[in-house]
Amino acid sequence: METAPIKISRSPFVFSIFYGGMVCIAGVLGNKQVSLGPLSAIGPVFGLGPLAVEAGIFAFLLLVIVSSAVAELHGPKVANQLVRIGFVPLIISIILSWIVHLLPASPDMQPANRDAIQLVLGATWRIWLGGIIAYGISQTLNVTIFAAMKGREGSKLLWFRAAIASVLSQIVDTLLFATIAFYGVFPIGELIAGQMLAKITLSVLLVPPLIYLVVSLGRRLDRA
Repeated sequence: METAPIKISRSPFVFSIFYGGMVCIAGVLGNKQVSLGPLSAIGPVFGLGPLAVEAGIFAFLLLVIVSSAVAELHGPKVANQLVRIGFVPLIISIILSWIVHLLPASPDMQPANRDAIQLVLGATWRIWLGGIIAYGISQTLNVTIFAAMKGREGSKLLWFRAAIASVLSQIVDTLLFATIAFYGVFPIGELIAGQMLAKITLSVLLVPPLIYLVVSLGRRLDRA
């Protein structure tokens, strides 16, 4: 007796591959602070310096958008599984970074390149720990808030639900990471305020249009 073929949605598979890549690259990109151009002028309005943000936020916002899209398409249980699976590439990439940092560089390597990569790979244990904790809590919070608002609003206001969940999760992410990584090393009040304002601004500008794009892509993958 033949059994019916099992239908497997394509979008969780595709999104999980993309999600794992963004988890790993976020830490690398975070080594560079980038100016926000015209948006930098927002900082002085709030008594802060020109807005700048660590570049890992762009990968992190994509993580937020993908987890929200998965929650929209397949429910919060699947989205939270995606977040938990994300710990695997995150932790393994940290371990590999530590191992490569300890291995001696080739004598043929350019000194400038050697010193630069050692600086990137040589983050303190507090930075690694802060990244792991902030990732897990903020991403889980994003899915939780997004799903709770969907339960209240149904399928309406996708852009609003995604933006609010992103903003609140970014606030928590900034507080956790900055406190764990830098508290006691230097005053972190202005750092937290500036990073929080920059991340909220980017969430409001980028998440609403991109969430529709990713959800639409997911539906096309599943129909295929």
